[in-house]
Amino acid sequence: MRIQTLPPETVNEWTERITYWMSRLLRWVSAHWLALANLGFGVLVGLPILAPVLYHLGYDGPAALIHTVFHPLCHQLPERSFFLFGPSVTYSYDELAALLGQGTVPQRWVGSSDLGFKMAVCERDIAVYGSMVVAGVVFNWLRRLRPLSVRGFLLLIVPMAVDGGGQFIGLWSSTWITRVITGALFGVACIALTYPYLERGMREVRAETSATLQRWGH
Repeated sequence: MRIQTLPPETVNEWTERITYWMSRLLRWVSAHWLALANLGFGVLVGLPILAPVLYHLGYDGPAALIHTVFHPLCHQLPERSFFLFGPSVTYSYDELAALLGQGTVPQRWVGSSDLGFKMAVCERDIAVYGSMVVAGVVFNWLRRLRPLSVRGFLLLIVPMAVDGGGQFIGLWSSTWITRVITGALFGVACIALTYPYLERGMREVRAETSATLQRWGH
């Protein structure tokens, strides 16, 4: 059986087209990578906050879906989560157990119209994602910033490890304040370490793709 092949001219033409459009795509991504990253982290912090708003408005289905999507990323414990549309923004485990009158608090409990509805991720995660968005926006004016040193990165993430680790083994019970502070430090540390490297790499990509596109007169 004879196998039909494309003429070399056609293959070269398609190769050039693919190279051209891929170069345009890469140049666009390299020019807008920071906005895309901020948008991504904005979704990570925005959707969990949207969940209690949807519950409050009566859209239980979409709100429950958000909680389900974020469940693999967070323990979602009610006593470690922020609440909206209730008498308190935070509750301890004992407070919730007493208010619910059950003696225990289900992990997947999302709230009620009387007590408010919890966000889809815990207080620490809200702080992590939120600080990443803020740090990403600030980085727009600090694109020449040198990357955070490994030592500096470790110093900023140790508080979260200590706070979370101490609670995990029962040495103390962290508060929403310590969770927010340590989570925010962790988020800022991640941005300060990685974004300068990303910016440097994206500048190189822009230079290479611009040189490629110049051959097509673009």
